[in-house]
Amino acid sequence: MNAAGWAWLAIGLYVVMGFVIAVAARRYVGVGLSDFFLANRKMGGFVSALTYSATTYSAFMLVGLVGLTYVGGVGALGFEMTYLAGLFLAVFFLPRFWLVGRHYGYITPMDLLSDRYQSRIVGMVAALLALVFLVPYSAAQLLGIGLLLNGMSEGGIPVLAGILVATLLAIAWSRIAGLRSIAWTDAFQALVMIVSAGVLLALIISELGGPMAFFSRFEMQHADLLTVPTGDGLWSINMFIGLSLPWFFFSISNPQVSQRFFIPESVTAMRQLLGGFLVFGFVYTLIAVLWGFGARMLVPGLDNPDMATPTLLALPFVPRALALIAMVGIVAAAVSTIDSILLTLSSVWARDVYKGVINPGVSEQKELRIGQWVIPVMALVAMVFAWQASTRAGIDFMIAPLSAAASAGLLMVVPSIFGAFFWKKATAAGSITSIVAGAVVVLVLQVTGARPLGWWPGVWGLLLCIVLFVAVSLVTRPPTEKADEFLGYLAEKLSSGKHI
Repeated sequence: MNAAGWAWLAIGLYVVMGFVIAVAARRYVGVGLSDFFLANRKMGGFVSALTYSATTYSAFMLVGLVGLTYVGGVGALGFEMTYLAGLFLAVFFLPRFWLVGRHYGYITPMDLLSDRYQSRIVGMVAALLALVFLVPYSAAQLLGIGLLLNGMSEGGIPVLAGILVATLLAIAWSRIAGLRSIAWTDAFQALVMIVSAGVLLALIISELGGPMAFFSRFEMQHADLLTVPTGDGLWSINMFIGLSLPWFFFSISNPQVSQRFFIPESVTAMRQLLGGFLVFGFVYTLIAVLWGFGARMLVPGLDNPDMATPTLLALPFVPRALALIAMVGIVAAAVSTIDSILLTLSSVWARDVYKGVINPGVSEQKELRIGQWVIPVMALVAMVFAWQASTRAGIDFMIAPLSAAASAGLLMVVPSIFGAFFWKKATAAGSITSIVAGAVVVLVLQVTGARPLGWWPGVWGLLLCIVLFVAVSLVTRPPTEKADEFLGYLAEKLSSGKHI
């Protein structure tokens, strides 16, 4: 059997196992939006931690971050660690999202904003922001799978075929049983991801002579990659902040992640979610960076850094079975992110756009059907975007920058989230103005490629967003009654310290 045949066989076995888990999850699905989109808020801590991890870590890690490390060295580690550093935000926001979500019955983070600011337009604007910027982020995952399967099959599987397979899987697993299906398959996929990646890392280090020889050889051959250049280097301060800023706020700005704050069944499960993810994230980040170091030594001179992982897995010293398992782990990581995004976008469209503005009197059953039919539509849009991106090459179209650029637009909702929880004077007008203006700036700068004074679009967008949010809120009337009720409820529940 040739390389393409083995790759298809591995994907086939993965698909079968995934469908068995997804169909089993369907047996426990009830009726209504909360059950389909949030697993009825009854997810245990272990599964919550794994689905949060699988949703967060995607093709970006073992394709994108490996490629970024391959070309940029240790700076990639600092960049990715800003995400884990930003998780201190979850210490403040996770219990608050969880408490108000259960108390008020919120389905999406935008649902929360609409109620807190007493304006359906706020929720719709935030929803449209997510719909616009999560499409390229989903496309980055699809592109990662396409490149991986193409490399592993020695060109036998076209990039477009890999993109198509991933799209169909994401649609199916999102539709079968909603979040319960995704969470169960995520748990399976997260374990495959980290175990296969860890085993392969051990093999790479062994091939290079063991841990001491691995680091000594890298220092001798690539000392330049162990420093972070300033000036015009890849890791100039402008680039580092431009890439890292969206990552720092990722846990609250990306709705497919913050929506997970609604699902733990108890305070204990909530703590296990956060603690389990911190351990998983730290280990997985180190593995990805060390993969990048190993690839730079074993397969130097690649024109496309995103091909570092596929090329590494195809080396003769890597047993075929292990390479295929690692490949499946990376595919699983990407698919878990895509199906989570699709589920979130469908809930956002149904709750915050269709019910929020278009048809407020819609029944819950129809709202659910609307959300379910949005899933394939958004998946096809992301697939087209990924296919277009696959025709381009170069550093600007690497998986890592593409993912960070997509997340830059989602930063525009961050001031509104902070205001909702910590500022009584925050207003709907301030939220709407800041999100729209910031998003327009980010889109214009990204499309034109302009970087005024060298700073990236997300930086300029967020600065403008903060200024407008504060200024407009100060000159408009806040929803005082709702703010007092909302913040008063949180203060009462958090005062005992039991939910922190």
